[in-house]
Amino acid sequence: MEIGVNVPNFGPGTNPARLREWAQVVEELGYDLLMVSDHVVITPDVAEQYPAPFYEPFTTLSWLAGITSRVRLGTTVLIAGYRHPLLVARMAANLHQLSGERLVLGVGAGWARQEFEALGASHARRGRATDELLVSLRSAWSDAADYGPGRIPLWVGGRSTAAMRRAVLLGDAWHPLRERVDWLRSATGQLREIATAEGRPVPAFAPRILLRLTSSPLPEETRVAGEGSIDQVRADFDVLRELGAQSVVLDPFHGDPAETEHPETAWRDLATLKQELT
Repeated sequence: MEIGVNVPNFGPGTNPARLREWAQVVEELGYDLLMVSDHVVITPDVAEQYPAPFYEPFTTLSWLAGITSRVRLGTTVLIAGYRHPLLVARMAANLHQLSGERLVLGVGAGWARQEFEALGASHARRGRATDELLVSLRSAWSDAADYGPGRIPLWVGGRSTAAMRRAVLLGDAWHPLRERVDWLRSATGQLREIATAEGRPVPAFAPRILLRLTSSPLPEETRVAGEGSIDQVRADFDVLRELGAQSVVLDPFHGDPAETEHPETAWRDLATLKQELT
């Protein structure tokens, strides 16, 4: 199982120096993936969760590719409807080549209605736009003479049945975000049923989970995967392995923008968990 980190590329404490520090911590601790989020316009609905400044993922990952050497780089997740599919195909393929074939492209339908409106994109057809993007990417990348060699893994985000079916039909992995362990157990069963019904192989399972270590255990009936005592989080990883997770992305942002100004707690938790899982 490879383990990655969702690095905050937003918030009042985020700047080039802080992003460099994050990259150094992730790579030096031995994590396998460094992933960032995607927003283009920080409308009020976005700002409630992901406040400015927000560093655009392709630009940020291209820069981080030059100051890292081993860790894979990715998006969790790129919003499909925000860019023309052929622009995404070009930027992703170029980044994949320039980084030494280290890119993982996570894609999702998105949710921020005001941001869709600001970009002149249709919130109502965001699911269809996601399907169209995935199809267009595969088609464009088939021209290796133009877009270069090396298959870029496509992770499909989302918790809905439609997202699971999209992962089965068009993706390499299903990438749900911040869910409870019992929900993930049930949902992976549903994923297998969808794959069987579609006559397709089951995609890889690559969840993104919260990382929040607490000094005492949290109630099992309310916590999500990745939060609680170190024993609870270690047990979560045991379940994820049992469910066949090939990749797990840790999300150390708990929702308070002030956290981005003081990442030391997140770095400590990442170091603690890495030691426990080694």
